[in-house]
This record gives sequence, C-alpha cells and structure tokens, in this order.
Amino acid sequence: MKKRFTAVISVLTAAAVLSACGGGAAPATTAAPATTAAPAATEAPAATEAPAAAEKTEAAVAENTEGKVFNIYAWNEEFKGFFEKYYKVPDGVTVNWVITPSDNGAYQQKLDEALLNQENASDDDKVDMFLAEADYILKYVNSDATQDITALGVTDFSNTYKYTVQAASDDAGVVKGVSFQCCPSSLIYRRSIAEDVLGTSDPAEVQAKLDSWEKFNAVAKDAKAKGYYMTASFAEPYRAFSNNCSIPWVDADNKLQFDPQIEAWMDQTDEFIKNDCTLTAGIWDEEKNAQMFKDGKTMCFFGPAWYFNFCMGNAQDPEKGCSGDWAICEGPAAHFWGGTWLMAPAGTDNPTILADVMNTFINDEEVCSALVKNEAQFSNNQAVNKKFAEDASYGNEFLGGQNDVAVFSAMTDNIVWENHTIYDQLLNEGLQNHLQEYYKGAVDKETALKNFYNYINEMYPAIETP
Repeated sequence: MKKRFTAVISVLTAAAVLSACGGGAAPATTAAPATTAAPAATEAPAATEAPAAAEKTEAAVAENTEGKVFNIYAWNEEFKGFFEKYYKVPDGVTVNWVITPSDNGAYQQKLDEALLNQENASDDDKVDMFLAEADYILKYVNSDATQDITALGVTDFSNTYKYTVQAASDDAGVVKGVSFQCCPSSLIYRRSIAEDVLGTSDPAEVQAKLDSWEKFNAVAKDAKAKGYYMTASFAEPYRAFSNNCSIPWVDADNKLQFDPQIEAWMDQTDEFIKNDCTLTAGIWDEEKNAQMFKDGKTMCFFGPAWYFNFCMGNAQDPEKGCSGDWAICEGPAAHFWGGTWLMAPAGTDNPTILADVMNTFINDEEVCSALVKNEAQFSNNQAVNKKFAEDASYGNEFLGGQNDVAVFSAMTDNIVWENHTIYDQLLNEGLQNHLQEYYKGAVDKETALKNFYNYINEMYPAIETP
C-alpha cells in the first residue's frame, strides 16, 4: 500500500482544499475532542436503535477483534455535525475527529502523512475513515491507500447518483467510498432583476431564455443596458464549462491541453470583462459577495444547494439581504460543484463500523430524509429526494418557496463524470488565479498564461506545457 500511494503523492503538491463553502477554514485545531457517543439530534431524531452492522461492531469490540477508537479525518466540521446528530455510535467505540483546516494544503498534508504511516500506526491511531472532495478525490481513489468498500459490505448503490459512484471508483471500477450528498449546480437568479431584464421571473420561462450559452451571452448585454451585471465574478460560470470537457487537462503523453470548453469560458470572460457584464472579483471575494445584498446589481450566480443555503449569507442578511427574491433553474449547461466523499482507508481496524457509517448516509431513509428536511442538503438517495420533490408542501424559503429538490432531481441525469485527473484542483484554480491578474489589468493575457505555465512547471514538473 505504501509504495503505490507514495508514487501517487510524489507527483502532487498539496493544495488548498475548498471547504463546503469553497475555502472557509475550520477551527485551527489538529484534533477535535473525542466523543464516545453521538449526542441526540436537535432538529430531528437521531437513530435510536443500532443497525445490525453496529451490533456486530459492538460484539467485535467486546471480543477485541475490532478497534475501540474510530479516527475520522476531515477539513471542517460540516459532516461531523451530521454524524453526531444522525449516527448511533456503537457502545464501546470512541470517535476521534482529526480536523485540519484546508488552508495552504494543510488537510491533505496531514492526511497523507497519516496514510503513509498507516501500516506502522498503532490500532488507536490508524485512519478509519477520511473525507475527500471531487477536485482531488482521484488522488486517493487510484491508490492502494484506499480499499474496496463492497468487500466491507457496502454493496447497495441502487439509490445513489451515478456520478457519485463513478467519482469514488478507481480505473478498474473498484468503489472506494461514497458521498453523503449529491451536488448538482444550478443557475441562481434574482427574481426581481430577471423580471426587469427578461420580463419574467418564472423558473421555467427563465430557463427557456437562458438554456444555452448563446442566449446567456445575449441576455448579458440586455442586463448591462439596464444597469445590471450578468455575474458578479469572472469565474462564476467556470464549472458549468469545465464539468463538460471532452478531454482531460493532461493527455496520455503528460502534455497540457486546453479543452474547447475551457477556451469557450475564456472567450466569454474576455467579452464579459470588456463589456462590463461581470466583475474582476474572485469566487469568494468580498466585492462579489456584496452583490448578494438587496442593493446588489447582479442577476445570476451559480451553485448547488450548499451554496445558496450556506454561502450566500449576505443575501440572507435580515436587514440588507433579499431572502425570497431568488429562484433556481438548470441554466446553460448541466454541471456539479463539490461534494464530500467518505473514503475507506486500507488498514483500518474498524471495517464494520466504517461500512455501517457509509450505508447509513446513503441508504437509511430516516437519516437521508433528515439531511434534506433539517439540513437543506440534496441527499445522495434518489428515493428520498423523489419523496420531497413530489411533496407539494415542501419549499425553500430563501427561494421564495420554490421546491429546489424537484429542480435538482430533474437535473441529475445530465451530470457527467468524465475526463477528470489528479491535477484538476490546482490547474482549475491556477488558471483562474493567473487570468484574474490579466482581467484586473496587472499583466497582459500572454504574460498571464505564461505565468500559469510556470506555475504548473513548479507544481507538476512532469507536465509538459506550451
């Protein structure tokens, strides 16, 4: 295990990992206090009976055949909160959260060190489960640091979304983890601005007017004529393009290549900046976030459920915000953004509880329903989501009562997981960061791209750049 994983990480430089809100750091601690049992749920009942797998774990613990400490590595406390609300920890098991903020690649560095030492670690110190995101999940999936979860007893993927299973499967199709959430990304628009620009705020009608990039770009000019921005960041639509690439960033000969979708995004951005249809702000810059206030002048944002529920705080501000003046539709292109996968490390001494945690968060109807109803998640359980999608009484207050689960449910079949590489996070972020210097006028475009290539040469010397 160590040899192959070492080979994988030797070509990677640890990167700053986006949190659920794209970079928000967790508390600056390396280990959260251990717990011996999950506290009762505050918004929905926690599991009251240990599942059969948990009962087996309790027996195994008593017989000293499985460990008594379950170590979970994560970069923030989002999943920790869900775990403590909705998972019944078997008696005799202590859960230890090793939480390292993702700033400057700290989380991946901490995790990599632990995985490299997995064989030599004491049972109480072994990594028993760790969390990973889409932009770097392949680094772990395609290594011997992770193991086949079907051999552990996680075999029912009938209700999970296809791309979430693909993302956690290695090149041979072996599944190494599960995601507790599905993250289709939508076009999020201001109803009042859409009414002014498009003459309608109805989601179906707005979708018809923005269902292609040609239409989207044309409406951007109409919005500008009325004093509005189409987007609040030059990078806002990036993932709607990059998730639909037909070729990977790096070819079989280790040469960098630009997919036509990436080039189309660059062309669109050049025009948007030139025509003042967007801002030069980054995805998480305050200048962009200020556009979410009710006095903002931006019509469109892009993001999944976690984005508008947890990262559009300015729009939800009780005094300055505009909660209820928003709606979602698919937009010009189906895509996803983010997601958190629960990964199975090789060498865990707690395989039974590991499998039980995974099964709980994808197949337990009560738990998955609580994630939707109480936590505003779009669960990774199609049957549960279907129930909420068909519930006429269910709606999101922030979206003016719109049933976001119904919208997302209709979008998931269009999401693809293709042409991803272990380099995606740094290449996607690096391109945006270096082009931002150009868009802000600090350098010309040729220099910005040259700086991007130099950045790649530093991070990944094996990649051949122009």
